[in-house]
Amino acid sequence: MSAPEEIDYDAYEHDLEVLIKTIKESFESSEAEYHIDEMNEILYIKLEGLEDYSQNEIVEIASPILDELDMDFEEIIFLPF
Repeated sequence: MSAPEEIDYDAYEHDLEVLIKTIKESFESSEAEYHIDEMNEILYIKLEGLEDYSQNEIVEIASPILDELDMDFEEIIFLPF
């Protein structure tokens, strides 16, 4: 049987992968990647084509997805790929 820490980490990784896939599809991006700054609890999401959206559009598209997110990040920052 797996250790509880390993199970929690696997669930965390799965949640991140689902989040990135959902964000990528929502922005119709062909490329997406993420980086976690663990010290500052910041998630950086890089998306191809993000520069085609205004700040308001980004918030409008991403907010419902991030509202469903049950992860403890102080900040989530979107960057163009």
